[in-house]
Amino acid sequence: MTPNRLNQLLTNIDLSRIKIHSNTGYAELTKIPTNQNLESSSPAIEVSQLTVSYGPVPALLDISVTIEPGKLVGVIGPNGSGKSTLIKSILGFVKPDVGGVKIFGDNVASVKGKIAYVPQRGSVDWDFPITVREVAVMGRYGKRRWWKDLKKEDYRLADAALEKVRMSEFSRRQIGQLSGGQQQRVFMARALTQNADILLLDEPFAGVDAATERAILDVLQATKEQGKTVIVVHHDLSTAAEYFDQIILLKQRLFGFGSPQQVLNPKLLADVYEGNMKIFAELSTAD
Repeated sequence: MTPNRLNQLLTNIDLSRIKIHSNTGYAELTKIPTNQNLESSSPAIEVSQLTVSYGPVPALLDISVTIEPGKLVGVIGPNGSGKSTLIKSILGFVKPDVGGVKIFGDNVASVKGKIAYVPQRGSVDWDFPITVREVAVMGRYGKRRWWKDLKKEDYRLADAALEKVRMSEFSRRQIGQLSGGQQQRVFMARALTQNADILLLDEPFAGVDAATERAILDVLQATKEQGKTVIVVHHDLSTAAEYFDQIILLKQRLFGFGSPQQVLNPKLLADVYEGNMKIFAELSTAD
């Protein structure tokens, strides 16, 4: 190495990264933090004073929540309370009137590859001529340039995702030939194939059989254990405490956010569900 090159390297070294070993006297450069470490220091999702309207009708009013990485969070509330609108706001599908959403400290538009989404079943055209495996591998399209073909690795990841949701044996079947629960699992596989840091699901348990509900829950738990963040719109209060680490309770406004023990209390739920005592009786029985 030439003296000029050595001097150039020494000039560019951050002295705060030099560690001297007392027993040997050797100097060592500490590692620069990776992007992953930097991301982990920021909230996965930060919603600040979010207000969204559809024409003159407010869907969300002044919502602020901060969700840390590695959490499984349920979003509950009566019909029309703004649950799906919150998910669409996190995705950047709707424009807020006031406030906004940050993903790992960045604007939603700059981090779309970090978010995977499983929509409600009713929003999908199930007659479209596409197979289960083809749906699953669609999750890889965002990882490739549009003019490039998918690679073997993409199909391997799709097959692995189908295995996780227990749909491998149906890989060649057209999606319209599946049951409702099986269709939901296929779209779960597509989301997993994206390998995103945040997974958003809009009522994944609605209208599915017990086997599918268990399969989906197992996948959500495994995803959380990988350090990823999972947000689920959910309608069944009797299972919310079992399924989620934290719960967001909405009715246009934020009525509660915290552990199931904090949010699922009769007084708070009475304010939101307007005294539906059947729901509270089911919760009391579950306790």
